[in-house]
Amino acid sequence: SVFNRKTGEPPLINGWIPYLGKALIFRKDAFKFLLDQQKKLGDIFTVHIAGRYITFIMDPFQYVYVIRNSKQLEFHEFADKMASKTFDYPALSNGKFPDLKENLHRIYQYLQGKPLDIISDHMMKNLQDIFEWKCSQATDWETEKMYKFCCSVMFEASFVTLYGRVPAADGHKVISEIRDKFIKFDASFPYLAANIPIELLGATKKVRKELIHHFLLQNMTKWLGGSKVVQARQDIFEKYELLGDYDKAAHHFAFLWASVGNTIPATFWAMYYLLRHPEALAAVRDEIDHLLQSTGQNRGPTYNIHLTREQLDNLVYLESALNESLRMCSSSMNIRISQEDFVLKLEGNQGVGLRKGDWIALYPQILHMDPEVYEDPKEYKFDRYIENGKKKTTFYKAGRKLKYFLMPFGSGISMCPGRFLAMNEMKMFLFLLLAHFDVELVENKAVRLDNSRMGLGILLPDVDIDFRYRLRS
Repeated sequence: SVFNRKTGEPPLINGWIPYLGKALIFRKDAFKFLLDQQKKLGDIFTVHIAGRYITFIMDPFQYVYVIRNSKQLEFHEFADKMASKTFDYPALSNGKFPDLKENLHRIYQYLQGKPLDIISDHMMKNLQDIFEWKCSQATDWETEKMYKFCCSVMFEASFVTLYGRVPAADGHKVISEIRDKFIKFDASFPYLAANIPIELLGATKKVRKELIHHFLLQNMTKWLGGSKVVQARQDIFEKYELLGDYDKAAHHFAFLWASVGNTIPATFWAMYYLLRHPEALAAVRDEIDHLLQSTGQNRGPTYNIHLTREQLDNLVYLESALNESLRMCSSSMNIRISQEDFVLKLEGNQGVGLRKGDWIALYPQILHMDPEVYEDPKEYKFDRYIENGKKKTTFYKAGRKLKYFLMPFGSGISMCPGRFLAMNEMKMFLFLLLAHFDVELVENKAVRLDNSRMGLGILLPDVDIDFRYRLRS
């Protein structure tokens, strides 16, 4: 039922169980639920979900007014609360740690500009080492599960690039043990994010504790050649006497999750769609071969391929194919929290009345699947982001150019600080895969999105699928 509210407040949809509100329907299929409400109530409405009032802004032309207003609409405190609970460290906003949030935030400079080039080069080298190791095992066609393959390669490359290599002779084994625990923890992530007590989630609490222990200082100091960004984080934590050893380790673990939690499924989808569409695979591979030829580099596991940022950026088909899979598999809710009672000014003299503590949410998946912006939005079109051989950045709705048309990494103050590294890493993975191997699907089953992470980032596949690879002749 839609109740009348204070003047200027959007229509409110209440569930019949007051506390649960619409949570149950929303969890089942947020996308469909929001589209249904939009048809009934227009572009702005408030939903009462599990004791919270969330106002959804569905019109992409209004996004900019939410994204620009970081003064009255706050994000960091909300993110901090959720992360500290999920990863088991004391909240940053806790008065004991003055400026910790700002200090950690400053470190993100290591993930852009020149430092980004350095960390990307290390990532490329580590990816090549792993592919070379895979090559040495693949004498003829090797069959593997695709998600498992992406997971093992991306997890190890990210781990070694960020934290350094494990010097033990069985370095691969140690990292794969951490990875197996990580996958177990990650399966419970949506429940933790939904505020379900960890005690109710089986072995999750024990697994999380074991994972965090890997990042205790005495373990991390043994790893060789870690990144500047992790080193800088360590240095900051050392300055806070009230931050315990376990808390510091929990922060390192959270950073690992942030680095791979969404990158692994995104890599899977990029690879899956390329293999499902032979013309896409051919175009991307052609572009890769062309770059290698024009720079006089040989492909093959024993050659070190080096790519500059410019070269990576100029792979327009690779980038378009990757963006297209991100468009189809990302489902992140961009949340802001109102810091006071006020009227949020929108375009066309509209205003939304908000109360202190209300949530405002953008749900870009609606935009990504809007047939007015993207023709046949359910179809994978690998060259959707290319026009006349160059990157296409102009998309329209109702005849107007959109400022925001692809938002897999959030927006404004909640934008993912590691997005440049993530994009580079996924491009390098696909580059090396296609440069070194013939790859093809073995099964012809459709893999669908598993909706249990709706609103939380990249959706996982509902099943894994067999593919095979062999060295290219």
